[in-house]
Amino acid sequence: MASTNDLKNGLVLNIDGQLWSVVEFQHVKPGKGGAFVRTTLKNVLTGKVVDRTFNAGTKVETATVDKRGMTFLYREGNDFVFMDGETYEQMTVPEATVGDAANYLLDNAEATVAIHEGNALYIELPVSVELIISHTDPGLQGDRATGGTKPATVETGAEIQVPLFVSTGEKVKVDTRDGRYLGRVNS
Repeated sequence: MASTNDLKNGLVLNIDGQLWSVVEFQHVKPGKGGAFVRTTLKNVLTGKVVDRTFNAGTKVETATVDKRGMTFLYREGNDFVFMDGETYEQMTVPEATVGDAANYLLDNAEATVAIHEGNALYIELPVSVELIISHTDPGLQGDRATGGTKPATVETGAEIQVPLFVSTGEKVKVDTRDGRYLGRVNS
């Protein structure tokens, strides 16, 4: 248990059996009436964001979330197998928990796995990853002058938009948050 006075960004609260991460908080002391804390909370599992107000000093239940650096080993059916870098224990994470991160996961890629009571809650990838373009249509002569884009498939099977001058076999940097092309990588 913690008091609302102890809130900080990233703290995970257990409210009505659901886990909520504190995105933002603000202590408010109006001229009239009692002080309160205005918070923005994000559901750890669904990603839903809500605003919630607590009276100052109210007790809130905190949840222990352990974030561990892990290495992605392989895919087994609909599950992803990760290995803890310190203990070498393997953990199986369902596809639903991995979510969009699956589009950017290569074998032996590093990721942060958030764990609560032995269950994986979500996967955090580095902000950008380097992937090889496995297929894209060739650009036409003269395409280089315009700022257009074309679809390209990367080695993980995800489809991203790349500039017209990028060709099959090139290594590119991709933003893992939104799948945006960030640039070519010189080999």
